Amino acid sequence: MFRFLALAAILCQLGLLVSSCSKSAAPAGGSAGMFAAAAPDGSQCQAGVYSHEPAPAGEVHAGMVWIPGGEFSMGSNNSKFADARPWHRVRVSGFWISKTPITNNQFAAFVKATHYVTVAERKPSQKDFPDAPPDKLVAGSLVFTPPQHPVELNDDAQWWRYQPGANWRHPEGPNTSIEGKGSYPVVQMAYEDAVAYAKWAGKRLPTEAEYEYAERGGLDCRQFAWGSQFAPNGKQMANTYHGHFPDKSTAKHNDPTTTPAGSFPPNGYGLYDMSGNVWEWNSDWYRADYYEQLNKVGVIAINPQGPVDSYDPQEPGVPKHSVRGGSFLCTDQYCSRYEVGGRGQTEPSSSANHIGFRLVLSPATQ
Repeated sequence: MFRFLALAAILCQLGLLVSSCSKSAAPAGGSAGMFAAAAPDGSQCQAGVYSHEPAPAGEVHAGMVWIPGGEFSMGSNNSKFADARPWHRVRVSGFWISKTPITNNQFAAFVKATHYVTVAERKPSQKDFPDAPPDKLVAGSLVFTPPQHPVELNDDAQWWRYQPGANWRHPEGPNTSIEGKGSYPVVQMAYEDAVAYAKWAGKRLPTEAEYEYAERGGLDCRQFAWGSQFAPNGKQMANTYHGHFPDKSTAKHNDPTTTPAGSFPPNGYGLYDMSGNVWEWNSDWYRADYYEQLNKVGVIAINPQGPVDSYDPQEPGVPKHSVRGGSFLCTDQYCSRYEVGGRGQTEPSSSANHIGFRLVLSPATQ
């Protein structure tokens, strides 16, 4: 995915990669329409089978929603999403999932209790990067920075910069703050940060299968988590990019950014921000051909945990984890992966001001 930026050569050595959308997905395009039709590879989406099992007796988990188990068609027929094909059948057991992404207030409580220091707050080690000039080894992270004019969408370094001092407390850099934004999703999260929080909370990150199953909210074969139209009756259903990407946003103050968790309508399971707002870490390693591998087996995948290793043909040799849901920077001009089934991939030590996470929990009886 992204390998950049203002400190390009140095930062490439530092492995600073963030998730958005692959360059191969860049062409603009309109709605892919209803997903009940065959995908370009000829695979078909079929109706789901849902258990409607109640939440386990006696189990109550604040801020989480019970998702009954079931079987569904996982994937997409969007021709731009080669890594989300073919459609394949997956069965998941019931689980709990966070109603919203983890917020700044929630993460602050974790830091207060543990004194945890995030990856973006740590100075890169000279030992780890012996060829890097010492003055370039500064703590920081990636921040979306729109260009001043239209650009070709073939080089994402044109709208990202490495910002010293950017971290979860200062999402866009030292002069920014989360003060008054306790209900906003925490961002600038590396995979290690999300896992550390999950361990402290006694939970875990969702698998890709769990995330997509929950994101669909009980709707089969639909393009979006809320149905088949991006903005039904003109109503915006998620925090996505509006305007001409990446140079001219029509958001308030011309500043595309996160919104408070739960600002848009929930999906059919009562979950907020499963699409848009921030990308969310999943536990799976990312392989572009993973769905093809599952499909070749020819049986229903039961609680798939993802592949045993990672492979991104755009950056072979760079291991990545999957991220889901898209973000406030997604647009059909470049990246429409707020669509259900859309996949993202990110190098685990990467963080950016559009990457967060939520948690899941299996029942005590499993």
